[in-house]
Amino acid sequence: MQEWEGKQGGVQDLNATWHLIGHLQSNKAARAAKLFHTIDSVDDFALAQRLDRARSESGVTERMRVLIEVHIAEEETKTGADVRDLPALAEKIAALPMLEFAGLMCIPPFAEDSEEARPHFRRLRELRDELTKRLGSSLPALSMGMSHDFEVAIEEGATEVRVGTALFGTRDVAKGGQ
Repeated sequence: MQEWEGKQGGVQDLNATWHLIGHLQSNKAARAAKLFHTIDSVDDFALAQRLDRARSESGVTERMRVLIEVHIAEEETKTGADVRDLPALAEKIAALPMLEFAGLMCIPPFAEDSEEARPHFRRLRELRDELTKRLGSSLPALSMGMSHDFEVAIEEGATEVRVGTALFGTRDVAKGGQ
């Protein structure tokens, strides 16, 4: 959030769709609902409710697109919804009037060999396919794969990849990513 607030002034005139990727704390949901078009890392229902409420209170009539971030590999350093909780969470989020539940996102463990990410990407696609049947609606977004493994992610069905490092180089997070 803070990094985007520092950078948005230089790009606000662009005709672009702005995605928030990364853990979003519930107390920042109202700000995020105003700054971004889509939140790609919803990981619990309380956060989804806050986004829904903030969107409603803002007077915007468009629904906000959201993806559920799935804790696909159960790494302690990563966030996301537990796979076991995913069906119930998806049903609840899909029912919120100001959110458009569009699909799933994951960040598997980093590995030099991109093939090691394949089982995680495949599992996310399978989970998305199961939810599509369960909800009876299309979930077109499957956000998975980054600069080092996006080819494998695409082979496993990714519809969105995150390739910022390949395009812009490594971020200097210590200086606010600037």
